[in-house]
Amino acid sequence: MTMFDSVLVANRGEIACRIIRTLRSLGVRSVAVYSDADADARHVREADAAVRLGPARASESYLSVEKIVAAAISQGAQAIHPGYGFLAENPDLARACAGAGLVFVGPGVRALEVMGDKIRAKQQVAARGVPTVPGIAEPGLSDARLAEAAREIGFPLLIKPSAGGGGKGMHLVTGEGELADALAAARREAASSFGDDTLFLERFVTTPRHIEVQVLADAHGTTVHLGERECSLQRRHQKVIEEAPSALLDAATRERIGAAAVETARSVGYVGAGTVEFIVSADAPDEFFFMEMNTRLQVEHPVTELVAVVKNGGLDLVEWQLRIAAGEALDFSQSDVRLRGHAVEARVYAEDPQHGFLPTGGRVLELVEPAGEGVRVDSSLVAGGTVSSDYDPMLAKVIAWAPDREGALRRLYGALGEVVTLGVDNNVEFLRLLLADADVQAGRLETGLIERRLDGMAFQAADDRGLTAAALILDALEAGAPGAAGRSWARHDGWRPSGQPAPRRFELDAGGSAATVLVRGDGTVSIGEGAPVQASLELDGAHAHARIDGVTSHFVYARDGGRLLLAHEGAAWAVRERQAGAAADAPGAASPELRAPMPGAVTVVAAADGERVAEGAAVVIVEAMKMEHVVRAPRAGTVRVDVAVGEQVAAGQVLAVVEADGDAGEEGGR
Repeated sequence: MTMFDSVLVANRGEIACRIIRTLRSLGVRSVAVYSDADADARHVREADAAVRLGPARASESYLSVEKIVAAAISQGAQAIHPGYGFLAENPDLARACAGAGLVFVGPGVRALEVMGDKIRAKQQVAARGVPTVPGIAEPGLSDARLAEAAREIGFPLLIKPSAGGGGKGMHLVTGEGELADALAAARREAASSFGDDTLFLERFVTTPRHIEVQVLADAHGTTVHLGERECSLQRRHQKVIEEAPSALLDAATRERIGAAAVETARSVGYVGAGTVEFIVSADAPDEFFFMEMNTRLQVEHPVTELVAVVKNGGLDLVEWQLRIAAGEALDFSQSDVRLRGHAVEARVYAEDPQHGFLPTGGRVLELVEPAGEGVRVDSSLVAGGTVSSDYDPMLAKVIAWAPDREGALRRLYGALGEVVTLGVDNNVEFLRLLLADADVQAGRLETGLIERRLDGMAFQAADDRGLTAAALILDALEAGAPGAAGRSWARHDGWRPSGQPAPRRFELDAGGSAATVLVRGDGTVSIGEGAPVQASLELDGAHAHARIDGVTSHFVYARDGGRLLLAHEGAAWAVRERQAGAAADAPGAASPELRAPMPGAVTVVAAADGERVAEGAAVVIVEAMKMEHVVRAPRAGTVRVDVAVGEQVAAGQVLAVVEADGDAGEEGGR
């Protein structure tokens, strides 16, 4: 069978851009789809054609099988590539493609159905001798039966949804007192994300490491694995940094886990690219247990592409997906596969790690992405583009390869330092701190490491150098001529035709780091009562080179209303001018208002209007970017609820107000 002429990509963002890139290299026409929120997105611009699906809500656009198939037919596409999210593991799309005479670029319906149901999947692979985690996995388990089984399994344990993936609906329960609330939350999240609230339980493996194996299978009986990936660095059960190969496994275990992955794929007649996920205890690295099979390509597949070599050549897994879907046979066997060097990937998210990884968003005012030897970037970002809260918060992936692990980590750390997305807060500084962690450097990884490290991470505040650079940039912008320090007619700073110009005074605040900066006409700058230092500035578009006290630092900047956004080596700050003598922002008493931490939808109102609540009680739950965020009472009192379930809310919108006991002024307490 010859390669397709036209393929529709049923996904968005970085995923769609990645697939479109391979389609272009093969000379295949690409068709994008988009919601109203993505009308001007990069994947729409890069495709040869694009079809509108509907409103931003995924259920009315990207998750509509009927609209996806209709779009493919209208554009004369021969196949649909589902990407690696949304409908990628949905058997209904595969069936609809078959009914419409389209090729689904993925496995058959049976593989999707069996492996899409984690309970059936565990039973299926166990029958083939693949080890599974002890627990209970049966259809239709009630909360009462799950509670009974939990006592038999023992704590800690994991609640997991039978459908879906990505850690959504998964909850770690350390004691029986947590179980009821965790089951309710897991059912709610599973139903919201996957339309199926079926749950099961697994024993929690201590010091767990998440190891997955890439498999590739054609329709002619050949199934191979391409080595494993370590995906143990996770937050909220979602992967953050992945690498290949794993530093944990020895050659013998690598061979055994690869064989188990191949057997898992063969158990359902798997065709295409897929991933078999295992849990391994760091305390017993020669033992592994099957967790699930993702019947699609994974976000982290680039690390495999960079290390897997076949017949002395590299692999494009998307290309092989297309070739297999078009009927081609693999032209290599397991003995042809070898691993070369080491690759590490970091996921760049629109989120704020210092505030519980809350999703962010906004307009990308300035964008810088790294390049160079051994560095790859898979991205959907464009300067001027908008990042909304309607979808997953992943912005891009930065991947680095080197001959050894130490070199790959060092190269990735440097590449992340070049990433800038001014206007949209990201997690890059967190990623760099994580890569620099001693345990990460040594390969001592496990899925709880981030949770233990986060509170102790030393995020950069804007230091004297950053505040000085901000003042220099503001001074140059005020002059109206970047870098022209002497054009003083435009300034309102007390400049006089004769004599020395008065220093330009900037009262700056960058997230609590406040200072008075004096910029003088003699090329010196001082902060507060400090001694003047020599300082100069060169501007090149959005790039600023500040030479301060003999040391040159590179910054990227953008104006955002009354703020100056500044980025430097992975860190970013919003600097604002304040009135002379004003105090820096300081935390005060708890506000009675509960505000939405991000744009999203209200999924639960946990307290009734007029109800008395305790401090810390859940009042409203907001869902954004596929995550739930509990908004709690800042104090005890009577709650007034201002929103309803299903309501769309904006960031900062008041959700409820808690009127404390004795607001009029009560001394002491009870």
